[in-house]
Amino acid sequence: MVNSKQTKKTENQAQKVVDEAIAFHGMQGLGNAEFSLNFRSRAYTYSNEKGRYEYTRTQTDSTGALVRDVMNNAGFVRYIDDKEAELTDERSAAYTRSVNSVIYFFRLPYGLNDEAVQKEYLGETDIKGKTYHEVKVTFEQEGGGEDFDDVFLYWFDKEDYSMDYMAYLYHTDGGGMRFREAINPRRVNNVLVQDYINMRPENEDIDIMTIDELYEAGELKVLSEIINEDISIKLNQ
Repeated sequence: MVNSKQTKKTENQAQKVVDEAIAFHGMQGLGNAEFSLNFRSRAYTYSNEKGRYEYTRTQTDSTGALVRDVMNNAGFVRYIDDKEAELTDERSAAYTRSVNSVIYFFRLPYGLNDEAVQKEYLGETDIKGKTYHEVKVTFEQEGGGEDFDDVFLYWFDKEDYSMDYMAYLYHTDGGGMRFREAINPRRVNNVLVQDYINMRPENEDIDIMTIDELYEAGELKVLSEIINEDISIKLNQ
């Protein structure tokens, strides 16, 4: 039987770490804010005002048409040259995941206080000679979206609570496992933003709890760099 007192203790410890990290990253105000960025030749915008949100992605397709994706509380719509496109449910879901993913990762660690998030403190661990708080995140099925069974790990610097590493196990789009190392930290309007080196293990069937050991041993394969450019952030009062 799970010790409920111990479970509550790890939840409280995890919550404290996440709150400290959000404060260090300057993201407390993202619930009432706007930002924009460019990622891989696509322009993204985000706005959130007390729970009413809108994410957009704008790009030019291979035919030269302007494609604008809009995701908000009402759902998802794709416009091609300002005309609403007809999409299958499968395509709509895929585009929604794609837009949401970029915004979600950019906002971390802010999103770790979303209602569906379940946090567990795993203790302290060392990576490359520095000590980190390790936090495991899973999601409640209700409110957790179609990715509710994904598992995330986060490593926060023990001294300043910067989010230096993360790993995740996902099941959509064929599934897999990733490990990200934060690079190029800088402040935009006092908000800490970062880029990432994106890696994976050779065998993605491993226990995700061991992935930091593989990183330390240099046994992860670099897949890509996650570079966010032309960032603008406005925190609304």
